[in-house]
Amino acid sequence: MKITLNGEARATEASTLAKLLAEGGFGAKVATARNGDFVPAALRAATPIAEGDRIEVVAPMQGG
Repeated sequence: MKITLNGEARATEASTLAKLLAEGGFGAKVATARNGDFVPAALRAATPIAEGDRIEVVAPMQGG
């Protein structure tokens, strides 16, 4: 299916947000949103991915 991940079109076979993160090689310490709605880490495995979804994945940055 086709989704948008961090503003870029992408094809995926992942059925859940957790599987998409694993497929993309993202670490555990990220914040996620599906179609503009925040998804807590505990709900990622139960959050389905559908055609046309907009997924945002943000990693914390250090610095000052």
